[in-house]
Amino acid sequence: MATGKTTAAAPARQWHIIDADGKVLGRVATAAVRLLQGKHKPSWVPYLDGGDHVVIINATRVKLTGQKEEQKLYRYHSGYEGGLREERAQIVRQKSPTRMVEEAVYGMLPKTKLGKAMYRKLKVYARAEHPHTAQQPRKLEVA
Repeated sequence: MATGKTTAAAPARQWHIIDADGKVLGRVATAAVRLLQGKHKPSWVPYLDGGDHVVIINATRVKLTGQKEEQKLYRYHSGYEGGLREERAQIVRQKSPTRMVEEAVYGMLPKTKLGKAMYRKLKVYARAEHPHTAQQPRKLEVA
């Protein structure tokens, strides 16, 4: 029995690859967020996840402008009293090179269930190798 409601067909999702080698972190992140949200498509609506999958490679070679390498702080909290930890971008790049890109993209996405669904379509790799060649990702140039 029909309820009268219409449902949108599942959107066709493309795969895009962004090479972060020598690119500025914020520019890479905004390009990725635009693709993850689906704002590049004419069918974009703010309440549906119509975005594409994004693969970011060479995350270790992403560029920070100015003095951010020495001055930018990444904070996290253990949940215990006095558990605030701070690390400089230089240390974060050595320990976990993908974390800088992941946090930049996550900070630009909406903080809702929809934003989490978009974030799950992001894949970040420290080097140029990635296991997504079967999806035939399109290369995207970032200024």
